[in-house]
Amino acid sequence: MKNNRKNREAFAEHSFWQSYSDMMAALLLIFILIIAITLAIYKQKTSDLEQTRLDLSAAQEQLDATRADLESSRAEIEQQNKELEESLAQLQQAYAQAALTQEELDQAYLEIANAQAELSATRSELQNIVGIRTDLIGELQNTFENSSMTVDAQTGSITFSADVLFRYNSATLTSQSRSTLREVIPKYLEVLLQDQYREYIAEIIIEGHTDTDGGYLSNMELSYNRASAVAKFCLDEENGLGQEKIEQLQELLTVNGRSYSEPVYETDEAGAQTGEIDMAASRRVEIKFRLKEDEMIEKISSILQQQ
Repeated sequence: MKNNRKNREAFAEHSFWQSYSDMMAALLLIFILIIAITLAIYKQKTSDLEQTRLDLSAAQEQLDATRADLESSRAEIEQQNKELEESLAQLQQAYAQAALTQEELDQAYLEIANAQAELSATRSELQNIVGIRTDLIGELQNTFENSSMTVDAQTGSITFSADVLFRYNSATLTSQSRSTLREVIPKYLEVLLQDQYREYIAEIIIEGHTDTDGGYLSNMELSYNRASAVAKFCLDEENGLGQEKIEQLQELLTVNGRSYSEPVYETDEAGAQTGEIDMAASRRVEIKFRLKEDEMIEKISSILQQQ
C-alpha cells in the first residue's frame, strides 16, 4: 500500500513540472510571435514612412514649381496690365488730338480755301512774269537793234569787255569807257525801270569777272571793284539817269565780284566749247536782271507744302 502511494505521488509531481514547461514554452512562442509581428509592423511602418517622405518631397518640389509658375504668371499679368494702361493712355491722347471741334474744322477749311486762292493768284502772277520776261528781252533787243551792244536772247543781260572799260589790273573807268557807258547804260536801265516792268523786277545785278591769271582773292577784289565802279557810274545823275530813276535803281541794284569762278571758254567752228579759257572774253562786266519768278516759285512751293 505504501509503495502505491509513493508511486502516485511521484507521478503527480512529474505531471506538474511538465505542465509548467509546456506553459512556458507556449508563452515563449507567443512572445516570439509578438516580437516577429512587431518587427514586421515596424518594418512596414518604416517603409510607409519613407514612401511618405518621398511623396512629401515630390509634392514640395511640385509646390515650389507651381509657386514659381505663379510668380512668373503674376509678373506677366502685371506687365500686360502696364502695357494696357500705356496703350489706353496713348489711345486717349490720340482721341484728344483727333477730337477737332467744328469751329476748328471750319477754320482749317477756311485756311485751305485762302491758300488755294493765294496759290491761284500766285500762279497767275508767275504766268504774267513769264510773259513779261519775253516782252522785256524783246524790247531791250529792239532798243539796241542798231547798236554794237548785244542783248543776250536768253537772259537779257549785256556784257562789257573789261579791256574796254579799264586798263590792265585797274578798277578806274577810262575816259573812253565813260563815253561808251553813257550811250548804253541809260537806255538799258530806262527799259528795265519802266512802270510796266519795274514791279516784276526783283534785282538788277552788276557783276565783275576776271581771267584766271593771278590768285582767286586778288581777282575777287579786282572784279568787285570794277563792278562797283560801273555801279557808281550808273548812280551818278550826270551820266544819263534822272534822280527818280536813280532812286528806283538804288532799291534794286546789287554789285557782285565773281573773280574767275565763271570763265568764258573758247568755241570751235561748230560753236562747241573747246575746254580752253578765252582770257580776253573772261575779263568782263555784266549787267543783268532777275525777275520775281524765283520768289513766285518759292511761294507756290510753300503754299503746296502747307496744303
